[in-house]
Amino acid sequence: MKKIILTVAAICAFGFAQAQEVKFGVKAGYVNANFGSDADDGDARSSFYFGGLADIAISEKFHFQPEVLYTMEGNDEDEFDLSYIRVPLMGKLYITEEFNIQAGPQVGFVAGGGVAKDYLKSVDFGLGFGAAYELPSGLFFDARYNLGLSDLNDFPAELGLGDQKITQNSFNIGIGYKL
Repeated sequence: MKKIILTVAAICAFGFAQAQEVKFGVKAGYVNANFGSDADDGDARSSFYFGGLADIAISEKFHFQPEVLYTMEGNDEDEFDLSYIRVPLMGKLYITEEFNIQAGPQVGFVAGGGVAKDYLKSVDFGLGFGAAYELPSGLFFDARYNLGLSDLNDFPAELGLGDQKITQNSFNIGIGYKL
């Protein structure tokens, strides 16, 4: 499943690349994540994310930006630490030449973590909302809220947690550079 979704994202990115201007880049930053819905007992986890992106100009005011990010999420309890490979597919609307707002779907794949990874579903779907400020040099700053839509709960019924809805939400703030 992971390979299929990543392949589709790559085909979309490179398909757009043939007709439009494409810039590739890297980004990294701070992530503050926590479980949502019924599982909001723990404190948020502060950690980091990093990854790569392709910025595909569809028009002067609209760009498509697929990304592949490694991010540390979960919450502050060691057994609930999770790491994800996230694939956001962001649409970017430029309000000015430097400032844009972003929104789009994302899929996340659990890449490791504490004991809880054995009791949570390994694929997460969500929506991202954010904004970025881009300098002419290629340096940019962005902020994004990721809202988890999937119920990740896969706890066995005998543990008594089967009726709780568990989502993963995060706030990211970072810096990046596009070539």
